[in-house]
Amino acid sequence: MNDWVFIGLGGNVGTEAEILDRFDSANRELAVLASGGRIGRSPVYRSRAAGPVGDQPDFLNQVIAFAPAPDLEPRALLAILRAIEDRHHRQRTVPKGPRTLDLDLLLFGERVIFEPPELIVPHPRLGQRAFVLAPLLDLLGGPPGKL
Repeated sequence: MNDWVFIGLGGNVGTEAEILDRFDSANRELAVLASGGRIGRSPVYRSRAAGPVGDQPDFLNQVIAFAPAPDLEPRALLAILRAIEDRHHRQRTVPKGPRTLDLDLLLFGERVIFEPPELIVPHPRLGQRAFVLAPLLDLLGGPPGKL
């Protein structure tokens, strides 16, 4: 899995069924970028909204992983993620506010990329987010002691 891409999915706008439908849609769209069409999905987690915007519904979170097609570059993937969010009516008017669909590029193989503010890999807050770490560890086989 050293060359795999890991994407965090989140959402808290709409019913649980609507959010899960958006996750399914994003998974289908991203599967076409996967070498051989294989994509791994973690279980879905529920987490409280973090950040300064209070009175938000809980988030649903998931991590997906796939081996990218050889010609897929990180900046192109980031543009694809933004386009998928836009198709699901993602609004960027309130930082850390409610979201229909949030797609974060967590890891792109073993690459370290620093092109702020848009492209930083590994994701700069990856280690601070249990709602990302738990599903990521599910895909990797468990806590580090189990790897």
